[in-house]
Amino acid sequence: MSLTVQVHVGIDTVGREAWNALADPTGDPFVSYEFLHACEASRSAVRHTGWAAQHLTLNDDDGRLLGAVPLYLKGHSQGEYVFDHAWADAYMRAGGRYYPKLLSAVPFTPVTGPRLLVAPGADGERVRSALIQGALQLAESLRVSSLHVTFPTETDWRALEDHDLLLRQDQQFHWHNRGYASFDDFLAALSSNRRKTIRRERREARAGLDIRVLTGSDLTEAAWDAFFAFYMDTGDRKWGRPYLSRAFFSQIGETMADRIALVMAYRDERPIAGALNLIGAEALYGRQWGCVEDVAFLHFELCYYQAIEFAIARGLKRVEAGAQGEHKIARGYLPARVRSAHWIADPALRTPVARYLDQERPAVEAEMAALEAEYSPYRA
Repeated sequence: MSLTVQVHVGIDTVGREAWNALADPTGDPFVSYEFLHACEASRSAVRHTGWAAQHLTLNDDDGRLLGAVPLYLKGHSQGEYVFDHAWADAYMRAGGRYYPKLLSAVPFTPVTGPRLLVAPGADGERVRSALIQGALQLAESLRVSSLHVTFPTETDWRALEDHDLLLRQDQQFHWHNRGYASFDDFLAALSSNRRKTIRRERREARAGLDIRVLTGSDLTEAAWDAFFAFYMDTGDRKWGRPYLSRAFFSQIGETMADRIALVMAYRDERPIAGALNLIGAEALYGRQWGCVEDVAFLHFELCYYQAIEFAIARGLKRVEAGAQGEHKIARGYLPARVRSAHWIADPALRTPVARYLDQERPAVEAEMAALEAEYSPYRA
């Protein structure tokens, strides 16, 4: 049976039912049609912002959808969280053209998840291989400098290695649920000093505030208005350009309400801070945070401690609280591997990048081990 690869310049041309037949079984909210469509329909991830959709689908002779890849033609390296700016600068200084490039990712989302979506019951190895070949052929036909796959699962990562993509590794900090019955049960697993510190931080952060977790029908437009103000403030403070439009939050609130946990802090009924989480089948994923009033330790309370409480109550296995942040270790979040894979057309760039990655991977492993050994807050 032959397989056919098709390129889609918008996820709406694939359709919700067809896409979600592949995405829903993964339990990953970010590869759902609803999330990816919100990125496009809200004009957050479209051609004029440097994210031109080139999604791939794979069909058999009977037209049955066997697989898909969220894929974008990128005009820059912003909003990716796997940094290749040095590669781009070096290549352009040498006279090469690094942009545009192809990227398989979820826009603005440093969360590990499936990038090679496979239909239930299909031959996973064959489908992944065909999707990778299709992406490489598209890269060659578009004459782009490179193809990048960021935050894939380990299964996808190994499949990409089989097609000679260069492997990269980095770290985040995740909290793992060890069967805790309550937040106090989690605290009991920590050293005495860390327990005392976390209790003090929570006490000071919550003083005079009302903290609520909004989900489902509680996600009103007023709540999104407040949270968007927090989101924009964070972007301004970090000297960055916020990527997501106000319309994005309304759309996910309408189409994904039961998969959202929006933690909000109120002072005298006035919202002053918030943290957005998405709920997966096994994990809670922390995304954006912001505030309009500085309160000591409130970031830790909304982003880390409330997330842990929510995960315990829902029986979720872990909390992934976003990119970077070694300060998370003291709050119970330990080093965890994240991965990417890279195809580079020009051997003059590919060779030094491959050499660099061969040195970077063991260095990342060593750093992860050292951080956990020296700074883990858990009792031995």
